[in-house]
Order: sequence, then C-alpha cells, then structure tokens
Amino acid sequence: MKQKLITLALFGAITLPIAVYADTPDSEEVVVTATRLPQALNKTIADTTVLNEQEIRNSGAPDVETLLRSLAGVEVVQSGGLGAQSSIGMRGTSSTQVLVLIDGVRIDSATTGTTALEHIMLDSIERIEVVRGNFSSLYGSEAIGGVIQLFTKHGSGTPAFNGSVGVGSYGMQRMSAGFSGAVNDTSFSVNAGHVKTDNVSAINPLLLPGANPNNNGYDNNTLDAQIKHAFNADHALSASVFSTRGNISFDNQYNLATTDVNNTVENIDKISLASDDQISAMWHSQVRLAQGVDDSHTYLNGAPDPNGYHFQTQNNQLAWQNNLKIADGQQLSLSAERLAQAVSSDTLYTQTTRTVNSVLGGYTGEYGAQQVQLNARQDNYSDFGTANTGLLGYGLSFADRWRATASISNAFKAPTFNDMYWPLQFGYQGNPNLKPERSQNQEVGLHYAENGHRVDAVYFDNRIHDLIAGNSIGTTMININQAQITGQELSYAGDFGNKHLQAHMTFQDPRDATTGLILPRRARQFGDIAASHDLGLWNMGAEVRYSGARQDFYYNTNTFANTAVTLPSYSLLNLTSRYTIDKHLNLLARVDNLFNRNYSEVYGYNTLGRTLFVGLNYQQ
Repeated sequence: MKQKLITLALFGAITLPIAVYADTPDSEEVVVTATRLPQALNKTIADTTVLNEQEIRNSGAPDVETLLRSLAGVEVVQSGGLGAQSSIGMRGTSSTQVLVLIDGVRIDSATTGTTALEHIMLDSIERIEVVRGNFSSLYGSEAIGGVIQLFTKHGSGTPAFNGSVGVGSYGMQRMSAGFSGAVNDTSFSVNAGHVKTDNVSAINPLLLPGANPNNNGYDNNTLDAQIKHAFNADHALSASVFSTRGNISFDNQYNLATTDVNNTVENIDKISLASDDQISAMWHSQVRLAQGVDDSHTYLNGAPDPNGYHFQTQNNQLAWQNNLKIADGQQLSLSAERLAQAVSSDTLYTQTTRTVNSVLGGYTGEYGAQQVQLNARQDNYSDFGTANTGLLGYGLSFADRWRATASISNAFKAPTFNDMYWPLQFGYQGNPNLKPERSQNQEVGLHYAENGHRVDAVYFDNRIHDLIAGNSIGTTMININQAQITGQELSYAGDFGNKHLQAHMTFQDPRDATTGLILPRRARQFGDIAASHDLGLWNMGAEVRYSGARQDFYYNTNTFANTAVTLPSYSLLNLTSRYTIDKHLNLLARVDNLFNRNYSEVYGYNTLGRTLFVGLNYQQ
C-alpha cells in the first residue's frame, strides 16, 4: 500500500503543474496502426502510444520487451533472463489475445497462438506503435487486448553508416552495424546485430526442485534489409526481409538428470513485397505479398528433444488495401486479405493447414471539433467458420486543449492448432469443434494536449466469453470460461525546458467471471515513472517501475496438482546516462534494478539482479 501511495503521489506531482511549465511546441506525430490510415496522434480515438527512433536509441534497452514494460496497460512476464520465454498481456488479457505485427506482417505461432517477442532486439526497430483495446475489426484474430506493431528501419537521405558496441553484466555483449540512405529514386537500409549474455539460472531449485542450476545463456543474431524504388511520384515498389535467431538455454524441472542441458533455437523471419500506387488524387492502392515464419527447435544435450523437437508456422499473406480520400478530413479504406497458415512439426497434428479470407472497411472523419471512426470486418476460416467484428468510435474536442473519446467494439481469437488438432497422446487430444474466443469492449477517455505535453485518462470494460481452457479431467480443450476486465489507465508525457517526464499507471480488475478469482499473473496495479535532465553534453535519467501482487500457480510434483501462490509486489529503480562526444558519437550507460531487488514474475523462476550496460553509439 505504501508503494502504491508513493507512486500515486509522484504521478500527481508531475501532472498537475502542466499549464505553468508548458512552453514547447507540440508536434503532430502521424500513426497508422489505430486506423490503418495515416492519422495525427492527437486525433486518434484509440488509446495509442508511439515510441520513436530517438526514444528507442536513447533508452539503451536491448529488446522490445524492456521498452514495453514502461507503457500503460502492458504487462510482461518472463521466465528467466534476456531471451527467456515470455508473455505480453495488455489490459489484463493474455499473450494469446495480443496481436504483434512487423511492418504489418503476422509472425505469430499458429500452434501456441503467441509471438516470441523475447527474440526481437531493438537494433533493427525504428518505431513501435501500441494500440490498446479491441481491434479485430482492423486486424482479425488475437486483437482482443490490443495491437503492437514494430516498424523496421527504412533508408532516407544521404547514405550513411551507423553502429554500436557495448558490454555489461552477466557477460552481456552487444554490437550492431547498419548502412542506409537514398540514391536518386531508390532508398535502402541494411542492419545486422548480435547479442550474447550468460544470464541467470532460469529456475530456482529451492522452489521447483529438480532443475539444473546452471546459468542459462542466450545468443541472438538479427539481420534486416529494405529497398524501395519510386518509378515516379505515384508508383513505388518495395521489398524487405527480417530475420532473427535466438538460442536460449533453459532449465527443465522434470528432467531426471540435473546435469542435462536444454536449449531452444527459434527463428522469426519476415519477407514482404509491396506495390504502392497513387491511382488518382483521391485513391491510393497497396498490394502486399508477405510471409511470416516462426520456426522452433528444442534440444536435449545437443540432440533433438524426444518430447517435442520441431514446430514451425508459416503465415502466408496477401493483402490489397485501398485508401480513398472522399472529402477534406474524411477517408475511406477498403481491403481484401487472404491468410494461409501451415504447420510443420515432428508432432503429427490431425490437420496442418487452414485459410482465412477477409474483407474489411473503415472510415475516419473530422467534422469540426468532432471525430468519427467506423470499422467492420469479416473473417472466414476454413475450419471453424466466420467471425464478424466492428468498431464505432467518437471524439469531441473542447476548451481548446481537451478531447473526450468513446468507443464500442468487439473482437475474437481463433483457436490454435494445439487447441484443435493436437494428436491423441497420453490421454489428451485437441478439440476440432472449438469456437473462437469473443470479446466486447467499451471505453471512454479524457485527453489533454498542449505545447508538447499530453495527459490521457481512459476507462475500459472488456467482457470475454467462450474462453478456451482444459476440461475438468484434462483430456481436451473446451469453450467454457468467461472473463470481465475493467480498469483505468493514466498517462503523462511532456517536457519542461531541459527536463523530460513520463508517467503511467494502470488500475485493473481482471477476473474470471465464473469463479470471481483474479486472472493469473495479472497485477491489479502497475506503473512507471521516468524523468531525465539535459545537462550540457550529458543526459541523466531515472525510472521507477512498480508492479502489484499477482496470483500464480505451479505444478506440485508431490501432490500432482496445481498449487495456488501469490507473487508479492515489487518496485525497481533503473538509471540511464548519456554523454554526447560529438554530433556522431555518444556514450550510454544503463543500470537496471539498482538496488538488486529479488523479485519474481513467474513462480519458481529467477529474474536478473542489478545489471550494468555501457555502450558506444555512432551515427554518421
């Protein structure tokens, strides 16, 4: 309680005196994820956060998850150190109910229903857009809690090199190099990165006996490239590739020999070809052919794991989007998409392919002080049938600096191949008759923006039914559970001269509607406060991150049943420092968990203690 009160007091202290200190111009940042149309951030009805290239570079964070932890409504749960298996939930939903895209392309696993964000490092990422709420009406399955879209680096301007190198605690080594720019009508970007760390032993053997207490190292290599050629002012063709390979050692509680070595090698790949065409002054067309792949291999003592070795998902995507400017301040979007999912595995699934044909339309309009957003979509799955989704949003600007927003929407999550097509093994089999999980969301928001300062307060109410869970005897999956998630998000970001402040707090009540119990691994309160100060060539920053208590469970090998447990709340202090050597070169240092707090995000799994990273960045 004391930690919560301190956090709230700090939030109030930095958000109240806005009108006194606001003196910097407010830039209109353009986002696309909230509507699939270019739109100024201060006009979006959806609750949207943007992390731009400068913020990503200045953070010193190695991976996407480190940045996402600081955002309102976003919870990251990781079973170990860097690269260890993780889950990301938004607004109290699970990781299977959050959609992750790279440049608009799906890269998720159709067997687990999640995206392995733990393997995506930041060296190749130029921008991140996070949109909270139901957005299946724009993107289809999984977008119940929200959408996270990662944009890889693109070239512009005079060709130039960039690079970075750094070392840190737990044997951390980081290096990256890139070359990007434009020559005549062709732009390009090529980037490569490498991360290696010793990490910690993933499992605490005092809590989960039987695991090998060795350090679980991680090795990651990333490569991305993009090229775009403009034939003239109206027509352009682009191609891009992205590939990351993560090799993580992990502890297995159920191994008979504690000396066993377990590791998983996971590749995430994306390839895309797009044609952008301005057909007329009012009509822009884009056709994109893309493939996203998640390919995972698990090894035991250097050989394929006999309990499950290889799982690969191919998401083959074809999309045609047409944006029509029908009047000043009014845009219409009409699209058709086809998704073909294919699973390859040494596990003999009863079905390994399915297709999804989708049609969707969207409208955004500005009528003076009013904004309107309408979206509708139909997804036709070859296995379970049709899912229809929609969104209606409204915004009203008033008193010059204020906006009120409201929306109602619905969303769905398709059953995974594990849910539906797992073969009969050890008395368990998938259920091909499953229905998708479905959600209805309502939210209202109040927003203040002036001279580089922004305050957002949002209330949401998300009802999810037909949740997929195991039956009472553990022989298959069924649609049974229901959840109700209500909550409030408070966010602030702004500058006070050479001082920069950000604060986020989330208060949520994610409950199983049948039992009334809090959903596992969700905190009812969590937040983040960050402040930095420019001092000549120096920038000094501090961040306090807080998470309330969470409910968890573990499989008790003595009783052969799940046992409930409460994970205590925790607060962490992180520090950053950046020194500008010259206009091309800067030195960055980052300390995470300064006070070396011992905390847990998953029962029985360790997290990193105090870490120090020092890096040198070059930007030509």
